[in-house]
Amino acid sequence: MITYRSGYKYQLRNTYKISTGIIPPYELTTRYLTLGTDGKLTIKAGYAWDGASGPAIDTQNFMRGSLVHDALYQLMEDKHLSHDHMEAIDRLLQKLCIEDGMSKMRAWWVYQGVKYGGKAKTPKYDKIAP
Repeated sequence: MITYRSGYKYQLRNTYKISTGIIPPYELTTRYLTLGTDGKLTIKAGYAWDGASGPAIDTQNFMRGSLVHDALYQLMEDKHLSHDHMEAIDRLLQKLCIEDGMSKMRAWWVYQGVKYGGKAKTPKYDKIAP
């Protein structure tokens, strides 16, 4: 699923799709990311991301969650997705980590870390052009 990419920790080898529950008012598309109005996120092969941040440790049960979380935060940081979705994105990270075998306690700490340490600065939709 991943390889090392200079400047980032990881690079996606194959396109990955996941239903996120994050529903934008219109389809969002960038070079590597598409978030449809059905909540389906497509991350194209070649997408690079940093994995776990801060004091968190990259483990296998953190990889998918960090991929999806970083992609969705990038959509916020690039002003494609509203800041209103931050809580849902952070909770999705927690859910994916648990699904992938992370203990509920560690996943709770992961959630706390992104909740208090991962503040993306993005405007509301009324300030974002389609």
